[in-house]
Amino acid sequence: MTSEITLFVNPTAGRGRGAHAAQPAASALRAAGFSVRTVLGENAEDALTRARAAVADGTGALVAVGGDGMAHLALQAVAGTRTPLGLVAVGTGNDFARALGLPVRDPAAAGRRIAEALKGGDLRDIDLGQAAGRWFGTVLASGFDSRVNDRGNRMRWPTGRFKYDLAMIAELAAFKPFPYRIRLDDGEVREIEATLVAVGNGSSYGGGMRICPGADLTDALFDITVVGDCGRATLLKVFPRVYRGTHVDHAKVTVHRAAKVEISAVGITGYADGEPLGPLPLTARCVPGAVRVAGL
Repeated sequence: MTSEITLFVNPTAGRGRGAHAAQPAASALRAAGFSVRTVLGENAEDALTRARAAVADGTGALVAVGGDGMAHLALQAVAGTRTPLGLVAVGTGNDFARALGLPVRDPAAAGRRIAEALKGGDLRDIDLGQAAGRWFGTVLASGFDSRVNDRGNRMRWPTGRFKYDLAMIAELAAFKPFPYRIRLDDGEVREIEATLVAVGNGSSYGGGMRICPGADLTDALFDITVVGDCGRATLLKVFPRVYRGTHVDHAKVTVHRAAKVEISAVGITGYADGEPLGPLPLTARCVPGAVRVAGL
């Protein structure tokens, strides 16, 4: 393995933490004897082009510095290759790093963990989801949660997470379940009324909301959480339980396991790792061992 490591940095992650986190992470890698180069990019497309070039040139690892959005972008560069992925999680949610048991908002510790893993060959292959031509590590969201994302992304004010709280309140005011068509693996098409359908490669989204609490990154299967036709009162009662993962015990919630899922509903956008994939229908596949991760 080459001793050159590529830091893939989002300077705006976590309200500016990304820019500050790159230095201690780089220092930890250099202290371990690695040479470090940094990739920024003028925008997401340019950054991804540069990251893919680094992978093609044989970088020893691609280390994403930022949040789940940056991890998602890095996956597009390393998935399907043998180039290890490192995560310095300093974003707002950091759900991918949490699922992997990696340090969160401690860039020096994350850098040391990555360096030790690369030097000791402590690398692990994990599954990824694939949908709409993109890889994802955590959850593909569709339904009430993605409608909240849609509304929050359109809002100019306030900034930060508070706008998504306001977006949730606004969506609740107009809420009603959505008619879905779902097909698991090669089974029959099911027509259901549901509040949301979440396809989990990892267990959480939204900064620790354990929507698919039983998801395993190494079992070659998704956990698919379906929240049924709740009314507003039931949804308000069930949704807070998602932080503990106990919502799956509610009668309106079912969990399925499958390697492939087809989801269709009118007027719903799919989001994976918090990034928009596009409108349903979408087909998601779980790809075993699709990425090699350092520091687990």
